[in-house]
Amino acid sequence: MGLDATGAGIGPVTVRRGVPAGAEQRAAELYWDAFGRKLGPALNPPDKAVPFIAAHLNADRAVCALLDGQLVGLAGYQLGGRALTGGSAAAVLRAYGYLRGLHRLLLLALFERKPAPGQLLMDGIAVDPGIRGRGVGSLLIEEVAAVAAEQDCREIRLDVIDTNPRARALYERRGFTAVRTEHTPYLRGLMGFGAVTTMHRPVGTRGTTRP
Repeated sequence: MGLDATGAGIGPVTVRRGVPAGAEQRAAELYWDAFGRKLGPALNPPDKAVPFIAAHLNADRAVCALLDGQLVGLAGYQLGGRALTGGSAAAVLRAYGYLRGLHRLLLLALFERKPAPGQLLMDGIAVDPGIRGRGVGSLLIEEVAAVAAEQDCREIRLDVIDTNPRARALYERRGFTAVRTEHTPYLRGLMGFGAVTTMHRPVGTRGTTRP
């Protein structure tokens, strides 16, 4: 792909489709490390949230980065009505109890997104903190782009919150363009962010080679 995720102290990173069998817990830990601040009000405490995410992963809706056989990064996507993270309303109620579960379902509903026809909807990227800045995120984005092309999608869509400028900068380098921003100041106190920007990238384009 013209990208190099090697660097001082690490070897080559390989990218594969799907979460490897047995790596669900690790995938959930990476996901929570990246998005726990945003998802915390709906899924806290972490010792309950991480097992819940691990138990309800759709392993075939992710591309993963491996270093020496260990999972060090992943990016999820929604396609055909299925996303990386699952879990029905009934599963939430079983895990958190009926009264607390109802409140959490309302919060989780705020994150529901549906792609337009011809879109592949990409979740955010989660990379092990120890190898961030090595180009792993770029590798994952390009693999998601390959999935989108194989599925005859016309564009990739993602949403990035205003408190994550580093992620937005990466997406812009990889060819994404902001198309609209929804300001949600009422969520700042509850979720920690006050705006969400939707970004698109046409399938078949590439970003810069700078990771």
